[in-house]
Amino acid sequence: MRTTQTRAASPDDSGPSTAEPPRMKRAVFIPAVVIILIALAAATWIGAVYGEEATQTFRNIRDWIGTTVGWWYILVVTCCLIFAFWAAFSKIGRVRLGRDDERPEFSRMSWFAMLFSAGMGIGLVFNGVAEPLTHLVAPPEVIGDEASSPAAAKVAVGEAMFHWGLHAWGIYAIVGLGLAYMTYRYGRPLSVRWLLEPLMGRRLIESWVGHVIDTVAIIGTVFGVATSLGMGVLQIQAGLAHLGWIEPSNLFVIILVVGITAIGTLSVVSGVDKGIRWLSNTNMGMAGLLGLAVLIIGPTIFLLRSMVQNIGEYTQMIPQLAFVTGAGAEDGWTLAWTLFNQAWFLSWAPFVGMFIARISRGRTIREFILGVLLAPTAVSLVWLTIFGNSGLFYQLKNSDLVGEDGVVNTDTTLFQLFGELPIGSGMVTVLSLIAIIVIMLFFITSADSCSLVVDVLSHGGRSETPRRTRVFWAVLVGLSGGVLLIAGGEGALTVLQVSSLAGAAPLSIVYALAMVALWKVFRYEVAVMPRYVKISTQSTAANTPVEADGASDPNLRDLVQAQRATAAETGQRRGASVSLAGLAPGTGHGDRRDQISDTTSVVAIQDLDPETLTRDQGTLQVDEDAAMQDPLGDEVFDTPEFSASAAGEMREQD
Repeated sequence: MRTTQTRAASPDDSGPSTAEPPRMKRAVFIPAVVIILIALAAATWIGAVYGEEATQTFRNIRDWIGTTVGWWYILVVTCCLIFAFWAAFSKIGRVRLGRDDERPEFSRMSWFAMLFSAGMGIGLVFNGVAEPLTHLVAPPEVIGDEASSPAAAKVAVGEAMFHWGLHAWGIYAIVGLGLAYMTYRYGRPLSVRWLLEPLMGRRLIESWVGHVIDTVAIIGTVFGVATSLGMGVLQIQAGLAHLGWIEPSNLFVIILVVGITAIGTLSVVSGVDKGIRWLSNTNMGMAGLLGLAVLIIGPTIFLLRSMVQNIGEYTQMIPQLAFVTGAGAEDGWTLAWTLFNQAWFLSWAPFVGMFIARISRGRTIREFILGVLLAPTAVSLVWLTIFGNSGLFYQLKNSDLVGEDGVVNTDTTLFQLFGELPIGSGMVTVLSLIAIIVIMLFFITSADSCSLVVDVLSHGGRSETPRRTRVFWAVLVGLSGGVLLIAGGEGALTVLQVSSLAGAAPLSIVYALAMVALWKVFRYEVAVMPRYVKISTQSTAANTPVEADGASDPNLRDLVQAQRATAAETGQRRGASVSLAGLAPGTGHGDRRDQISDTTSVVAIQDLDPETLTRDQGTLQVDEDAAMQDPLGDEVFDTPEFSASAAGEMREQD
C-alpha cells in the first residue's frame, strides 16, 4: 500500500509558503552567476590575448564540441519529437493541464503569439533569407545537389525548415509539457528540477542534485538568449549601416545592447499579462505586415506555388536529415547549421518551455502539444517561403544577394532583399525600418520572458518574485550578449555558436531523463484512468429476466444508486476524474446528478491488469501491492501551487 507523506515546505523547499515572501535559493543563484561571469571573463581573455586569431580559436572550440557531442544532440532532439507525438495521440492526451474544470486563460491567438515570439522569432528574421541562400550556394553534401543549381534551390527552404520546424518545437513541447503537467496536475513548483521527480524522488530533487539541475538550466538559458541578443544586434547594426545611417563599431554595439536591455527590463517589471502579451501581439502584427508586404510586392505567384511545394520538400527532409550527424562528410554543413540550431534550441528550452507552460494552464495535453508543434511550424513555413524563396528567386535571376566569393552575409541579406523588390528607395527604407523594429521587439519579448523564467528558477519555482531580481537577470543577459559580441570581434557569430553548443550539453542529459520520467508517470496515469459508462434501467423483454411476481431483478444502476445513497448518509465522497481517482462525481462539469434522468446513471470504471488480481474463495480481489505504484508517491506540499492543482483539489475532497 502507498503511504502519504505530508509536510510543510521549509525555507529551502522549492515551493513558496502562503505566509512567507519569496526567498532566493542561494545554492542555485550564486553558482549560476559565478559560472556565467567566469565564462564571460574567459571569452574576454581569449579575445584579448589572441587578438585576430581569436576567431579561429573560438571556431576550433566550436568544432570540437560539435564533433564530440553533436551526435548526442541530434539523438535527443529527434527523440523529443517522437515522444511529443506519442503523448499527443495516446490516452494521456486527454488529460487537462490543471483541474478538470479549468479552461485556458488566454485566447488561442494570444497564446500562439506569445509562444512564437518567445520561441524563435528573432532567429527566423535573422536567417529567413540567409539560410536558404546558403543552402543554395553551399548545399549539404548528404543531399548531393550541385551548388547554385535549380535542384539546390528547389530543396533549400525544405532544408531550412528542418531546422525551424517540428524538431525545434519538439524540444520546447517536452520541457513545457513536463513543467505544466508537474505543476498544474500535481502542484509541484514551476522548476526544471521537478521534471525528474518521478525518477529520483522528492528528497533527492530537493537536495544538491536539484540545485545543480536548476543551475544548469539558468546557465544554458542565459547563454541561449545572449546568442539571440547578439544575432539581433548584429543584424540591426548591419541594417542601419546598409541604409547608410551609421558606421559599424563596438561603441554602437554597446549602445544597442544597453538600449534594448533597458526596454526589455521595463517589460519585465510590468509582468506577463501586461508587458509580454502586448509586445508579443504587437510584434506578431508587425511581422505579419512585413511578410504580407513582401508577398504582395515580390513574385507572388512563384511564392504561392513554392509554399505548396515546400510542404512536400520539408516532409521529405524530416526522415532524410533526422539522424544525420555529419559523420564522414567534409563540408561542415551539419555542424554549422543543424548542430548549432539544435544546441541553441536546447539552451532556450528551459525558458521557452517554462514560459509556454505558464501561459498554457487549462489546455489538454493533446491541444498543448499539437498547438506548440504545428502552429509555429506552419508560420515558420510561411515565413521561410516568403523570405527564403524570394531571396532564391532574385539570386537565380540577378545574382546580387551573394558575394563574389560565394559567401552569404547573414547580417545584411534581409535588407539586400528589400532592395531587389520592384519598389522605390523610400519603400525600401520603410521596410528596413519595420524589419529593425521587429528584430528589436522579438529580442525584447525573448529577454523579458527569459528574465522572468530565470528568476523563477533562482527562487525555486516560485511564480511571484521580487522585481529587483528580475531586473538583475535582464541586465545580466544584456551584459552577456554584449561581452560575447565584443570578445568575438569579427568572429562574433562564432562566439555565440560556442556559447550555445556548450550550454546545451548538460541540458540535453536533463531532457533525456525528463522523457523517461514523464513516460513513467504517464504510464501510471493511463493505468488508473477511468472510463465512463451510462447505465439505464430501461429494459426489453428480450434481455430482462422477470420473476413470478413480475418484478425485475436488481440491476447495476439500482446498485449504484444504493451505494450513492449510502455514501450520502455516511458523508463519504466517491468518484473519479479524467486522470485522478478520488474526485467528487462530476468535478469540472457541474453536478452530474442534475444532468442525469431518473432512468440513467453514469459510472466510472477502471480497467485492471489481470496480473494484479487474486481470487479469494471465488471472489476476485485487487492485490494493491502488485498494482502499479504512483511514481510521485502521493506527496503533499504546503504551497499555493499544490492547493491550486488537480492533486490539491483531490486532497481537499478526501
